[in-house]
Amino acid sequence: MNLLLVHAKYQFLETIRVPIAVVGTVFFPTASMLFFVVPFTGEDPVAATYATGSMMAFAVMITCLFQYGAGVAEDRGQPWDPYIRTLPAGALPRFFGRVATSFGFIVAAVIPVLLVATFLTEATATPGQILLGLGALLVGAVPFTLLGLGIGYAMPMKAALAVTNIIFFPLAFGGGLLTGPNVLPGFVEVIAPFLPTRGAVELVWAAIGGFRPQTTSMVMLVVWVVVFGAFAAWAYRRDEGRRFR
Repeated sequence: MNLLLVHAKYQFLETIRVPIAVVGTVFFPTASMLFFVVPFTGEDPVAATYATGSMMAFAVMITCLFQYGAGVAEDRGQPWDPYIRTLPAGALPRFFGRVATSFGFIVAAVIPVLLVATFLTEATATPGQILLGLGALLVGAVPFTLLGLGIGYAMPMKAALAVTNIIFFPLAFGGGLLTGPNVLPGFVEVIAPFLPTRGAVELVWAAIGGFRPQTTSMVMLVVWVVVFGAFAAWAYRRDEGRRFR
C-alpha cells in the first residue's frame, strides 16, 4: 500500500507539472455541457439528466484513453520506466498507482459536469441515483482503461497520442454520447449498440434516469472488455519481450 501511494503521488505530480494535460481532460466534457446541453436541453429535466450522464461518460472515456494510452507510452520512452520495472516490487505498485491517479483525474473531469448540470440545467437525480451513476461510470471505464493500456504498451508516444486523438471522437459520436437515448441519426442508431461507448453510457442512463439498457449493448460491452483485455495483455507481453529479454 505504501508503494502504491508513493507511485500515485509521483505520477500525479508528474502529470500536473504539465497543466494543459489536466485542462484538456476537463475542458471537452464541460465545454460540451455549456455549448450543447445548457442551451438546447437545459430546460427539459429528462433530456438534461440523460445529457449529463452522457457527458460524464464522455469525461471518463477521454480521461482513460489519454491517461493510459498517451501516459503509458510516454513512460515507456523514459529511462526511469525500465529501471522501475526491474525492481523486486514488480509492476503492480506502479500500475495501481496509475489507476489511483487516473481515478483522481476522472473525479476532476466529472465534477465540473455535475456543477454545470446542477446550476445551469433542470437535470434531476436523487443522491442514490448519483451514487449508482458513479458506480456505473467505474464499470464503464473498464473497456477504455484496457484500450488505453493496449495503445500505450503497443505504440511509441507520438503514435499513441495520434491514435488516441483519432479514435475518441468517433467513439463518442458513434456511441451516442453527443446526442441522447432516442435522438440518434439513422446510421448512428445502427452502429451504436455495437460500440463500447454505447454500453457504458446506457449503464449510466439506467442508473440516473431509469433507462432500460439494450441487450445488444450490454453483450457488446462485455465483448469489448474481453477484446481490449486481450489486446492490453498482448501489448504488455510484447513490450516485456522486446525490452527485457
